[in-house]
Amino acid sequence: MKRRLIISAALVVVVAVATVGFLSRGRGVYSATYRFVTVSRGNIVAAVAATGTLSADTTVQVGAQVSGQIMELYADFNSHVKKGELMARLDPRPSELAVQQAQAQVSQDVADSTLKAFTLQQAIPLHDHGMMTDNDFVAAQAAFEASKAALLAARANLARSQQDLAYTDIYAPMDGVVVERDVQVGQTVASSFSAPQLFVIASDLKRMQIVAQVDEADIGQIKQGQDVTFTVQAYPNRTYHGTVRQVRLQNSTQDNVVMYNVVVDVNNADATLLPGMTATVNFEVSKADDVLEVSDAALRFTPPSGMLAAFMAARRAAGDTAGPGGRRLTAQDSARFRQMMAMRAQGGAQGGGGPGMMFGGPGGGRPGGTGGGGHGNGGFGRLWYVDAHGQPAVLRVKVGISDGQMTEVTPLPDSPLKEGMQVIAAVTAEKNSGPSNPFQQQQQNPFRNRVM
Repeated sequence: MKRRLIISAALVVVVAVATVGFLSRGRGVYSATYRFVTVSRGNIVAAVAATGTLSADTTVQVGAQVSGQIMELYADFNSHVKKGELMARLDPRPSELAVQQAQAQVSQDVADSTLKAFTLQQAIPLHDHGMMTDNDFVAAQAAFEASKAALLAARANLARSQQDLAYTDIYAPMDGVVVERDVQVGQTVASSFSAPQLFVIASDLKRMQIVAQVDEADIGQIKQGQDVTFTVQAYPNRTYHGTVRQVRLQNSTQDNVVMYNVVVDVNNADATLLPGMTATVNFEVSKADDVLEVSDAALRFTPPSGMLAAFMAARRAAGDTAGPGGRRLTAQDSARFRQMMAMRAQGGAQGGGGPGMMFGGPGGGRPGGTGGGGHGNGGFGRLWYVDAHGQPAVLRVKVGISDGQMTEVTPLPDSPLKEGMQVIAAVTAEKNSGPSNPFQQQQQNPFRNRVM
């Protein structure tokens, strides 16, 4: 009798242990080390990024209209000049000699014209009394007219010579600051075909502009009056602001991509921005204030096979046949799951076998999904977290705009999503890919025979 009681008690212990092992297996106990990110509340700005170059709002090249040697310079780099201020002087001596020669020619032509006029006056009464032939009289008239023409030409040449002499003094065409000086004292400049550049004057540098290049894929989002933020390498921790002034129709092609120039007005009241600086520009496309936001890494997270298997086993053990997307599982889903597990076991599904492969929704072929993370403007996504039992769980969210690092998320009805919630961004180490069975310690995959 006593022996029977001992045997019965032993059977009860064995059955209890087996039951506990089976139930533990059904719950899909999973242990891992996670990297978490926090769901926070803040402002998100979606922007189109581009690069451009800072320049003065208006620049003028100052050149020489006559050839000559630079005798004096009255302006240098960074010099502030006023309109009409003397900036440089060329050697005036060749021009002065040209003026003197032109004056002499004028004097000679004046004398010649006076002589021709007197000759004509003498010829008129002689011709009237028949003492001069018609040919001689016409010749006298022609000589007088020719002398007048020569005098006009000489006077025009004198005026040109005087103007060339005036051009030896180089004056500022507008108020501004000298940003370039291309000549030195003693240098000879030649203006035979085009005016050589001596200086470049920029208008008031308190008003500047950026000419940014935007590709054709984004140009439709850029509008006149749009707010712009930008940074420069000289002040990497400072953000500047500007406004789109113009979207130019002029375009260029770079590496088979059509680019358009966008002009941005910039206020440089503190004079920290300098011409030629490279600006990293963000055109503000849309903005969301005081919204829930989460790191893009959490929306892109794809659970490893062990974590996903434990999750599905726990859901099935609980009598819930809904997938991570909230949809009821079908036989086709089970087949896909087994296929995905086999592919992962062979190392052939890395990066391509997330939950979206098995379930509809983001990353699984529904509109709004953008791959394994399921994050896209106006679509839906999934966030994984650890529930109260320490096991992985998932929730669906609606995703909004993104700034490339953080994305707006909106909870669906009855969702546990809230500010301060910790969600999974990565699995750094799996401590146990699945539950242990007390009777099958060497079992490699505890879920390999479980039909989903």
